[in-house]
Amino acid sequence: MIYDKSLDDLLDKVWSGERITSAEALRLYPLPLEELGALADRRRQLARASAYEGRGNQIVTYIVDRNINYTNICNVYCKFCAFYRTEKDADAYVISLAELDQKIEETLALGGTQILLQGGHHPGLTKQWYLDLLAHIRDRFPQVNIHGFSPSEFIHFREVFNEPLDRIIADFKAAGLGSIPGGGGEILVDRVRKRVSPLKAMTDDWLGVMEVAHRLGLNSSATMMFGHVETLEDRIEHLERLRAQQDRTRGFTAFICWTFQAEHTRLRAPTVGAHEYLRTQALARIYLDNFPSVQSSWVTQGQEIGQIALKFGANDLGSIMIEENVVSQAGAAFRMTVADMRRLILDLGYEPHQRDNWYRLLD
Repeated sequence: MIYDKSLDDLLDKVWSGERITSAEALRLYPLPLEELGALADRRRQLARASAYEGRGNQIVTYIVDRNINYTNICNVYCKFCAFYRTEKDADAYVISLAELDQKIEETLALGGTQILLQGGHHPGLTKQWYLDLLAHIRDRFPQVNIHGFSPSEFIHFREVFNEPLDRIIADFKAAGLGSIPGGGGEILVDRVRKRVSPLKAMTDDWLGVMEVAHRLGLNSSATMMFGHVETLEDRIEHLERLRAQQDRTRGFTAFICWTFQAEHTRLRAPTVGAHEYLRTQALARIYLDNFPSVQSSWVTQGQEIGQIALKFGANDLGSIMIEENVVSQAGAAFRMTVADMRRLILDLGYEPHQRDNWYRLLD
């Protein structure tokens, strides 16, 4: 084997916590999986060193919340989605307040603190409908954080309401919105987006929503759905766009990536498995040096790989997912309880703790 001092220098750079370039990320990706995982775990330790009074290296968190999809009616027809319906479909719906209340009450009974409120791009719902929905939840369940409406939904609102993003997001915040999920990120490269979801928000629009939200005091998460028609270079460009935005706004709380789930979708693409999931998450932890948290995606990978991901850069197991309707429609059917979460974390020698959306410990 020929000694490569430049690679050794790069590994030292990662180990010491320095920022890497896109070209260096390409060099890291083909490393042996266990070596890349060790580097990502080192970066996790560096990122969490000052968290929770210096105990962040040993604490792994989770959240108890529920994913409530307020409608499945959508007019962007993403090729990778098996959830959407048209207004003419027999199983199309818009949630009633009675059903919404029941779901939230069930969540609270299980110790939940948040709802993840997302839906299709419904062409007929008015701005007042959304404001009334938010105000209803805020007034009836003031203890619940509303983590709602992905950037692509806000771009849809801008077009339907014919109002600027600043006004829409400010009005939603005033009505009760507490934070914004990073859904609809897919791959933040327009060439890819035009292939998998041509009617959906493009890259600058997605990032623009986050820019406005962060400026208005709303934190958000960031996501990546990979393993379809994108290249490795596209994944790294996605990470670069997120990192650059975080440098400007510091509004992202966490990064979550998951693999494309193909069942019942129209997107014909080869899916990838756990090996590539772990490799991509590890690279993301190394590249996203300004993100405080990385969340494991057990929902698409299952409990075992979700646990292993805690050694590949993740410091959070995400939500127990009391309810999940989108990726499950595309073939992912894994489930988890709080007891499962705590066991998986304890088995690795970490401390399990329930958190809120801002990673404050609740127990």
